[in-house]
Amino acid sequence: MSILICSIVFLPMAAALIDYIIGQFQKDARSYFADIVTGVIFVCTLYLFLQIQTQDTSGTLFEIPYICGMGLHFTLDGFRALYCMVAAFMWFMSTLFSKEYLAHYRNRNRYYLFLLLTLGATEGVFLSADFFTTFIFFEIMSFTSYVWVAHDENKEALRAAATYLAVAVIGGLVMLMGIFLLYDVTGSLFFDDLTGAYTIYGMLSSRHTTPIQLRIAGLCLLFGFGAKAGAFPLHIWLPKAHPVAPAPASALLSGILTKAGMYGILILTAYIFLGDTAWGCLILIAGVCTMVVGAVLALFSIDLKRTLACSSVSQIGFILVGVGMSGLLTSEGDNLLAVRGSMLHMVNHSLIKLALFMAAGVVYMNVHKLDLNAIRGFGRNKPMLNYIFLMGALGIGGVPLWNGYISKTLIHESIVEYTELLRDGQIPGILSAGTLHAIEWTFLISGGLTVAYMTKLYVALFVEKNTDAKVQADYDALKGKYMNKISAAALTVSATLLPIMGFLPHVVMDRLADIGQGFMLPEDSIVRMLVPIQEAVAEPVAYFSLTNLQGALISLVIGLCVYLIIVRLWMMKPAPINGKMSDNYDVTNRSVAGSSVFVVRKKKAVREYVNRWHQYLDLENLIYRPILLKILPFLFGVICRILDSLVDGIVVFLRKTVYRDSKLPHELPEGTPVTHMLACIASFFQTLGNRIFFRKDRKETDFDHKFAMMYEEWSENNTLIARSMSFGLLLFCVGLIVMIGYLFVMDVF
Repeated sequence: MSILICSIVFLPMAAALIDYIIGQFQKDARSYFADIVTGVIFVCTLYLFLQIQTQDTSGTLFEIPYICGMGLHFTLDGFRALYCMVAAFMWFMSTLFSKEYLAHYRNRNRYYLFLLLTLGATEGVFLSADFFTTFIFFEIMSFTSYVWVAHDENKEALRAAATYLAVAVIGGLVMLMGIFLLYDVTGSLFFDDLTGAYTIYGMLSSRHTTPIQLRIAGLCLLFGFGAKAGAFPLHIWLPKAHPVAPAPASALLSGILTKAGMYGILILTAYIFLGDTAWGCLILIAGVCTMVVGAVLALFSIDLKRTLACSSVSQIGFILVGVGMSGLLTSEGDNLLAVRGSMLHMVNHSLIKLALFMAAGVVYMNVHKLDLNAIRGFGRNKPMLNYIFLMGALGIGGVPLWNGYISKTLIHESIVEYTELLRDGQIPGILSAGTLHAIEWTFLISGGLTVAYMTKLYVALFVEKNTDAKVQADYDALKGKYMNKISAAALTVSATLLPIMGFLPHVVMDRLADIGQGFMLPEDSIVRMLVPIQEAVAEPVAYFSLTNLQGALISLVIGLCVYLIIVRLWMMKPAPINGKMSDNYDVTNRSVAGSSVFVVRKKKAVREYVNRWHQYLDLENLIYRPILLKILPFLFGVICRILDSLVDGIVVFLRKTVYRDSKLPHELPEGTPVTHMLACIASFFQTLGNRIFFRKDRKETDFDHKFAMMYEEWSENNTLIARSMSFGLLLFCVGLIVMIGYLFVMDVF
């Protein structure tokens, strides 16, 4: 088992280098090799997932010692096995689609190299057993996936990549600070050792410093993980990175890399801050803000991939709401709905975005445009693409009988249950019952906005015709020729999973939840005596009862109203037909009973989508870039100048008062006192020689100047040698030899 875990993490990384070498000679062989590698990793993760169900391999710890001092540690349980399998499946499908999608791209060799490197790093994150291992692979994943965003190397791609890298680096540094603080307080970075750490250390400490330090460490870690997850207000990279990255990479960025951030947030909530209602409230509020902001941004967007990217922000918000509810309900043992709902929505969102982004990739690789007005009508008379996109749209919209409905229902019911507990006074809470009721309606309205923007995308692609008849004719001519069989198979398989999971919730969804929920309900901890939690056995949920269907129906009605009123009336305007603005009436000349009759008909209104989102509302340009690139450099520059002037002033003051400069008796015109002394000695012997030996041919050498020039030449040569790399390497070798000799002598004696 340990060898298999190691292979899942490091085999893709080793294969990436081999694949790159193959690509230097044979392009097709490189693509097929990448397909084989990702397929093998998927089979391995599938085997692990099956093994975790049949054998008691949960908690298996695999260690690679001495790496960066602390070593790397991996473990396996139901959730890790499940998400490793989901990640490997998505990588396999995306790699199959990449061959056709990237057929006309440059730098494909580089793309495949970092595709496989990121796979290994992502699997390493999900299998990590401690924060140190998580951090190592988290940073590898961030830097390797940066290349995806910058792949096109145009202005938009490089700017988005810079934003992505800045968020990743800043988030990583803050996360590292949190890891240092956490290790300083607890003495361990293993997840199992940290279970209930906030509650336990708070009771054992006579002072309140330890819980405060833990909370600061937790906030630092939340900042780092939240940045990768795309949580508000650190979501700014998602709407920028996804549209410019290749579509297969966008599917992975949205479906898997954001879940690596969510993995860390789950650890913080279910382990360190287990039973801490204040932490649960923080996650819940962050989730509500993320959910609403993402949905609003997606509704306003008229770019296909940007809409899906903003949708990812919103769905991360839904997951965070579930995680927050699990933190609030932990102390009462009623958190299974939230635990299962948030975990299942992670899986659902990953699979849904795989289908949707690859469908968007099909559109882009044929049209090379993403604006809704330009791609309008592309999907007409394309039943396979229609089916793939429709499955994803119904799934993410939370429509009953699709997978998204199941997870959203569980999260919604957890909110309702907690609200009832607060209203009945059964539990104390930081938030009031009225606040939770408002959060419930915000949840339903956000679900309605999801329905609205997905309806907008579907209608634009598959129902409406393009305003340019020639363009529409070109789109219709692509029927059956818009993707090859391998791509069609990958997209169809990905899309078909969504209704299967929704049609068979008890067979599929409940089974997945049973396998993975133990990750968020850690056992065998002293915290169990402090925070009682019910047995992790879930009662069957009547998903299609009238009570549970009510929430989904409310969201559907809200979504329909938003689409008809806001999208169709406010976010659209009259559009030109075939490049010309249409008149209100069409006049035709017809012959009736042998006479010419003019028939006047009112033309059907043709409208186009309008971007109503003002550019000044962009948080990156409005806040982050001015702060990081202008305000902070200016402030620190002023501070540094003040400190520099202050130090100079102190030095001058001391020289004028305490350390007054002593007057020099005289200053040598050239040379140093040593050269002057040597010159005096040489001049004495020269004078003596002139009087005894050189009376006729007297010597008149200016030794002061001669020795001064010799000193200057020696000093210059010495400076050149000291600054040369050869001299530095020579000193390094000498030092290394001395150190090795010292170690050898100490070892002998």
